[in-house]
Amino acid sequence: MTDSTTNDQGPDPETLQFRSLAPESSGSGAPAPEPSPSCSRSRLRAARLGPADVVRLGGTGLRTRPLRVFLSALGIAIGVAAMIAVIGISGSGQAEVDRRLDALGTNLLRVAPGETLTGEKAELPPESVAMIRRVPPVQQVAATGATGANVYRNERIAAGRTGSLNVLAAGSDLLPAVGGHVRKGRWLDSSTERYPAIVLGATAAQRLDVYAPGTRVWIGGRWFSLVGVLDPVPLAPELDGAALVGWPTARTYLRFDGHPSTVYVRAEDSQVASVRAVLAATAYPEKPGEVKISRPSDALAAREATESALTGLLLGLGGVALLVGGVGVGNTMVISVLERRPEIGLRRALGATRGQIRTQFVTESLLLSLIGGLGGTVLGTLITAGYAFSRDWPTVVPVWASAAGIGSTLVIGMIAGLYPAVRASKLSPTETLSGT
Repeated sequence: MTDSTTNDQGPDPETLQFRSLAPESSGSGAPAPEPSPSCSRSRLRAARLGPADVVRLGGTGLRTRPLRVFLSALGIAIGVAAMIAVIGISGSGQAEVDRRLDALGTNLLRVAPGETLTGEKAELPPESVAMIRRVPPVQQVAATGATGANVYRNERIAAGRTGSLNVLAAGSDLLPAVGGHVRKGRWLDSSTERYPAIVLGATAAQRLDVYAPGTRVWIGGRWFSLVGVLDPVPLAPELDGAALVGWPTARTYLRFDGHPSTVYVRAEDSQVASVRAVLAATAYPEKPGEVKISRPSDALAAREATESALTGLLLGLGGVALLVGGVGVGNTMVISVLERRPEIGLRRALGATRGQIRTQFVTESLLLSLIGGLGGTVLGTLITAGYAFSRDWPTVVPVWASAAGIGSTLVIGMIAGLYPAVRASKLSPTETLSGT
């Protein structure tokens, strides 16, 4: 009875376990040879998962729960988008501030002759402009030179009635360096700077009552043709009351000696102080003490303070946003482990190692973070572009912000998914499959 009952119900698991461990006997009664150690190790060796298998396995958990994945990724995306939008909007605002400060000449320096040891007015050498242009951080260099001539409406005006107007020699690169604009006509170029052509500043045109290009004015005993009238130049107000002629024209017709009276230098914002320190020795190496250098505008200090304050604000808000996203990832993965206990137990029973279980859940966490990070970057960029467009600001989304958003999200996602992954790997197959 016992044998028939056992045959009907099948052997119990413990009996099978002991039988598999006991050596089997052959038909002759002698015990069967034990399996070799190499054979046992090959049976217990776990299958290896390649990178593609890991990604596919991690993506399976995401595909089976699309709604939860969407909501979790949305939470991460909102956090990353908040960080990108804060950095982008602040960067766009800072670009607008920089643009307005540039109009104030924060990176503009003036080089002018000072006084000699005897108290006389010094002179800059004619080659000073070329020497200053060789300084690496210098972006633009332009100069004007006092000719000593006077400008009159016509030849019948008395010689003493100059109207406090100066005639300055200028190059074609002067206007971009000082941020000037032409109101009427055009600026001096290669076709006009060698001939008796003149451009009047805003104040000079008003005092002479000359505005129409083609009108003639009397300078140095000959007629000059008006080719343009400037708008007021806030960065160089001395140009408003001046009549500007080409550098070669001043040499040919006005006996200009070629010594610049003012040199305008634009340097990189971060190198203004260092450029200013070497300008005197560069412009006049023999007598640097006879060179006068203007100090940078106070707006430059305001710009540096603004950038420092914005940097601290961005780091603080970005850290909070990433922390919120990391908490969301960790919460999602913990709940996923609790709900998928039977799946974890089944995989463990089929031979999955604890390391493979950990890898699976960490991969799911990374994929979830990557989806949220990419979506948040796109969303944050769109928000920044929309806000900047509404305020007529330049749109600035730093590349480092997008890369940092995605990279930080992956790091935080890995950290947030590590605890659930370790917890999942420690689950016992018998407990999870039994439903306890």
